[in-house]
Amino acid sequence: MRHRRLGDRTVSAIGLGAMPMTKPGRDEAGGIATIHAALDVGITFIDTADAYHSVPGAAGLNELLIAAALRSYEGDTSQLVIATKGGSLNPGIPGADWAHCGRADYLKWAAHASARRLGVETIALYQHHRPDPRVDYEESIEALCELLDEGLISMAGISNASTAQISLAHGILGDALVSVQNRFSPTVRESEPQLRLCAELGIAFLPWSPLGGIGNADDLGGAGGRFADVARAHGVSPQQVCLAWELALAPTVIPIPGASRPASMLDSVGAVDLQLDDNEIAELSAAVADHGE
Repeated sequence: MRHRRLGDRTVSAIGLGAMPMTKPGRDEAGGIATIHAALDVGITFIDTADAYHSVPGAAGLNELLIAAALRSYEGDTSQLVIATKGGSLNPGIPGADWAHCGRADYLKWAAHASARRLGVETIALYQHHRPDPRVDYEESIEALCELLDEGLISMAGISNASTAQISLAHGILGDALVSVQNRFSPTVRESEPQLRLCAELGIAFLPWSPLGGIGNADDLGGAGGRFADVARAHGVSPQQVCLAWELALAPTVIPIPGASRPASMLDSVGAVDLQLDDNEIAELSAAVADHGE
C-alpha cells in the first residue's frame, strides 16, 4: 500500500468512502465485510458523516456501522484514521433536499454526537460538511478551532468549499486545516482550482465521487474511450485508471471512492499499484480537457 500525508499522519493513498454502505437496500453485514476487507489490504483512511443514512431520524447510522465493524475486527487498527463530517442534515427521504447548518453551537454539538457514535474520545479528522449560506463562514471555521482547543478533534477539514473559503479557513486554522473534500472526477472538474490550491498549500485534497461517470464510457465521449484503452493496455479496469490518473495530478490527492461490497473496494485499491507513464497521464488529461470544451 502506498501512503500519503494527511496533516501529521500518514494514510493509505486511497481511502474508503463509507456513504454507500447505508444507502437504501444495503445491509449491515455487507458494509462490515467491506470495511474488514479494506483493513485487510491496508486501507487506513475511512470517510463518513453523520448525514450518511437513508432512514428518517437515523442520523449517524453510517458512523455506528463503522464503529460496529471496528469492534468486530481482529486485526490492528492503530494506524486507522476515521474522518467524519457535520453541518449537513439528511431527511432520510429519497429525493428530498438536504439542509445545512453551519452555526458554531450546532457544529460543536454534532461533533460530540459523532464522537459518541464512533466510540472515540477524539475524532481524528472532523470536517465541516458544506457551507451554510445563512451563517458567516468564519463562524463555522471558528467552531472547528474551538473543537481543536477542546481536544475533541485532532485535525480539521472542510468540504464542498470554494478557493476563497479554503483561503479563509487556512488563514484561521493554519496547519490545523489538513484537508479539503470536494467532488472531483473526469466528468466533474469544477474543483480543479481547489485541487491546485491545496497542492500549493500542502493540504490533502480528497475527491468525493472520484469515479463519477467513469463506469459509462458514453458519459465521457472520446475521453471514456481513452480511459478504456489505457485500462486494456494494463489489464485493469477503467476505474483503476481513473483513480491512478487522479493520484498523478498532485501528491496531495487522496481519492475516497465509495464502496458497499468488498469486490468494488478491492478493485479501487488496485489503483495504488498502477503506474501510468507520463505520456498516458498527459493523454488522459488532454482527453478529459477536450471533453469539457
